[in-house]
Amino acid sequence: MELLGTLGPLLLMFVLFYFLLIRPQQKRQKAVQQMQSDLKKGDKVVTIGGLHGFVDAIDEDKVVIKCGDGSRLTYDRAAIREVTQATGDTLAKS
Repeated sequence: MELLGTLGPLLLMFVLFYFLLIRPQQKRQKAVQQMQSDLKKGDKVVTIGGLHGFVDAIDEDKVVIKCGDGSRLTYDRAAIREVTQATGDTLAKS
C-alpha cells in the first residue's frame, strides 16, 4: 500500500506529461509530415528560413521553389514550413 502512495504521484506526472506535452507534439509532427508529402507543383510555400515562393518542381526529397524574381532555388522537402496557398485554392480563386 505504501508503494502505491510513493509511485502514485510519479505515475500521475508521467500521464500529465504525456497528454500535455508528448501527444500534442506527435500530432503536430504528423501534420507537418503530411503537409510535406502532399506538396504539389504550384503550391505557394514558406520555408523554415522565411523564403516565400511557388513550388516549381518536386523530387522524392527535394523541392525547387520559384521566387518572386524568377530564380529557382532547391531545398530539402523538410525545409518547407507551411503551405500558404494550395494549388486547388489558386484555381478556385481565378
